[in-house]
Amino acid sequence: MPSIIFKQWHVTQFSEELRPYFSLPKVMDGLFSLAKKLFGINIEPADGLAPVWNKDVRFYCVKDSFGAPIAYFYFDPYSRPSEKRGGAWMAGVFSRSRVLSRGGSPVRLPVAHIICNQTPPVGEKPSLMTFYEVETVFHEFGHSLQHMLTRQDESLVAGLRGIEWDAVELPSQFMENWCYHRNTLMGIAKHYESGEILPENVYKKLLAAKTYRAGSLFLRQLRFGTLDLELHSRYVPGGSESIYGVDQRVSNRTQVLPLLPEDRFLCSFSHIFAGGYAAGYYSYKWAEVLSADAFSAFEDVGLDNDEAVIETGRRFRETILALGGGKAPLEVFVEFRGREPSPEALLHHNGLLAATASA
Repeated sequence: MPSIIFKQWHVTQFSEELRPYFSLPKVMDGLFSLAKKLFGINIEPADGLAPVWNKDVRFYCVKDSFGAPIAYFYFDPYSRPSEKRGGAWMAGVFSRSRVLSRGGSPVRLPVAHIICNQTPPVGEKPSLMTFYEVETVFHEFGHSLQHMLTRQDESLVAGLRGIEWDAVELPSQFMENWCYHRNTLMGIAKHYESGEILPENVYKKLLAAKTYRAGSLFLRQLRFGTLDLELHSRYVPGGSESIYGVDQRVSNRTQVLPLLPEDRFLCSFSHIFAGGYAAGYYSYKWAEVLSADAFSAFEDVGLDNDEAVIETGRRFRETILALGGGKAPLEVFVEFRGREPSPEALLHHNGLLAATASA
């Protein structure tokens, strides 16, 4: 646990130092440009078209390549502690629906909102973001893309609705990968005063921070996920093995150092007892497998090969983002990737597997 805490402190401190390079307007411009390149959409301000709950809330229209509106979203970026909880999230306001369409329109267009808690601008100084906040915006925008670019006309299976828990994080984590792509990052990482591009040595530090103690973190999640499944599928209350015995057995297979006999981590494992992740904690790591493998499709064709990236982005949109809960996630993934998921890309991204020739 101390190593995990140190990593969080180390990365957080480093991320704080990068704030001057990540102004919110620049980050959003880069994010919208990436979405246009990958998915053929244009995102335009539509302030005044819909009511907002705060003067800082923005409203945007998402248009297809022909200029026709296909979705809308609110963006509420700044912290307001007196009226807004912490963290960041995305949620649907309206789902795409044929039945609920109005005014002669063939379908009701989806509307989403993205909520963040970034530092507000001060005077002429724009809102400056940590690198973690940049990743967070990309993450929540990934969720929004799946909500907004769905082609399902039945609201109960449109967008994120009806998608199994262990697949719903695929688009969000997929978008996070682009934060580490050199051209994408350098396009948004410019000092808000001098215009200086993020120095190369700092970029390399970001890459190194991503894989710092990745093996330890990987094993930690494997322990938690395996323990959860063991308790909910094989544990027999009142049997010969206590819940702590199950933890010891699982940890012997997943941890480098053995647990102390008196270890009672389970007493604080609220995710599976009070947090809604019972028999589902594995979904954290499985979503990483799916998102890394999906991103590797772009790596396979060359991240700087614009023509191939655009074609791969089109396939991603027509499968992962378009089909919603109307088709089993595994079938959707196979339709995009041409095969079932593999953990190799995740191991490679975590620095635990040598790069393949295709990557």
